[in-house]
Amino acid sequence: MYAAIWRLLPGPWWIRLLIVLVVVAAILYGLFWYVFPWISPIINPGEVDLE
Repeated sequence: MYAAIWRLLPGPWWIRLLIVLVVVAAILYGLFWYVFPWISPIINPGEVDLE
């Protein structure tokens, strides 16, 4: 699967790598700034019990 995505990206390997890094950074940005704060009131880590 990853090889197919890699082949679909345009340009030489260093441009493909740059595209992948930008996409991963954008996904992490979205998770940390929008998804995690939205879901944190729903999942309270202080109520975890590991007995």
